[in-house]
Amino acid sequence: MEFDEVLRRRRMIRTYDPDRPVPPEIVDKLIRHALRAPSAGFSQGWGFLVLRDQADRDLYWSVTAEQDDATAGSWLDRMRTAPLIIVALSNKSAYLDRYAQADKGWTGRDEKRWPVPYWDIDTGFAALLIHLTAVNEELGSLFFGVPAARVGAFREAFGVPEEFTPVGVLTVGYPAADKRSPSLRRGHRPVDEVVHHGRWATTDRPGASDI
Repeated sequence: MEFDEVLRRRRMIRTYDPDRPVPPEIVDKLIRHALRAPSAGFSQGWGFLVLRDQADRDLYWSVTAEQDDATAGSWLDRMRTAPLIIVALSNKSAYLDRYAQADKGWTGRDEKRWPVPYWDIDTGFAALLIHLTAVNEELGSLFFGVPAARVGAFREAFGVPEEFTPVGVLTVGYPAADKRSPSLRRGHRPVDEVVHHGRWATTDRPGASDI
């Protein structure tokens, strides 16, 4: 598939065909492409938890579902049809260690030097490559987060080391008939509201674009 077509087709998919597993060779490709993501200092401070077995996927949903979410039933019923779950995790210590090495010129691991958490950003890049690869393979996927209150239960259930933080989760599978997200009604923001050339400019054109 041409790259322009991948971008045109890209959207978040919440419902999957439960009878069509993702072939092992495509699972391997998803992860291999994730490892091509850029990372500061080539630190590669990420990890990926791949859940393919039904028991593992059921465990994931059971330990991360927020019981007080009124919409959880409908949302989870649809999401549970995904035959593949990939949790993308970042490792801050890998970056602090890397930039304390001689070639980077820093003599310590002071986190205050970092203007933004590149360990999370780079892991997000990797997750996006998984998402786009899924589209290229005519699969669907959705990127979402582990609820903050459930991170501890998630770590315990899957033996995730403390230094790894779940940045996001991707469900992956062959798309099935899906509801159109109400968020899409907002449309794309106009280009001149989000792109600024030379200096930041304001606009008096609130609202959403039709394109």
